[in-house]
Amino acid sequence: MSTNLRHAGFKAMGTYCEIQLYEASRISARRLVRRLIEEVNRLESKYTRYRDDSFLSKINRSAGDQTGVKIDVETLKLFEHAQTCYEQSDGLFDITAGVLRRVWDFSRKRIPDESELQELLPLIGYERLNWHDNMLFLPENMEIDFGGIVKEYAADSLANLARELGVKRGLINLGGDFAAIGSQPENRPWPIGITHPEDPTKMMSHFHLSEGGLASSGDYERSFILDGKRYSHLLNPRTGWPCAGLRAASVSANLCTVAGSFATIAMLKQEQDALNWLTESGLPFVFMDGAGQIGGPGLAD
Repeated sequence: MSTNLRHAGFKAMGTYCEIQLYEASRISARRLVRRLIEEVNRLESKYTRYRDDSFLSKINRSAGDQTGVKIDVETLKLFEHAQTCYEQSDGLFDITAGVLRRVWDFSRKRIPDESELQELLPLIGYERLNWHDNMLFLPENMEIDFGGIVKEYAADSLANLARELGVKRGLINLGGDFAAIGSQPENRPWPIGITHPEDPTKMMSHFHLSEGGLASSGDYERSFILDGKRYSHLLNPRTGWPCAGLRAASVSANLCTVAGSFATIAMLKQEQDALNWLTESGLPFVFMDGAGQIGGPGLAD
């Protein structure tokens, strides 16, 4: 029986998402898509900071509580990945830096005073988290934000679940973070366009993905310009001020989670340090530098 490519678009994690599957039966494809959407909704409900009933909100409410909070196996894996990112980035990738949102308002173009930032910096630092087995004791006034890793983790989770459900060929797209489930028929790769940071109607580059994941990071969605100076939403946890390196980076790796961490860490580094970091990784990547120039070994024809 021949298989057809089935498409399903939906909203999740605050962005447009799409699932593509090769499946002979339309009914079977709908059932598979429904199950995958249920999974991404579960992860969003569990790890969003916008819902009081999420597990992440429960963790953050426990700050300063001497009884701590018990962390389940799935969430422990996120913390372990976050620790790896923290160590690989020399502290630039820090899931405790979300407290800086208390004084930065990118929608209103509000720039905080240095004194405001200095009050928050002591509340940042992954190494300040206290663990006893699977119990987390979050210091008072600190908070956790999985926003830098959970979408990529969800893409990988959906790809794994799809394989368990019998899918042989498919592509998960969660707002520009991709996870491939095999190639297309005849071993054709999935063509993926990378949106141009300065013009969303254009493509910056194209990737060809047959397995693994692809993730992008950039300052183009939530940055602002004030008095001729650009302010990125990507903040340096050491200073509280925006990073000023690359404009965008896209990376391909064996997992979307891995690709996302390399792309985000690159965005947090100084420009030349970022390019060295990406080059030394050996992974395919493309970038836009501060001058708007596009390059990288991941460029596809």
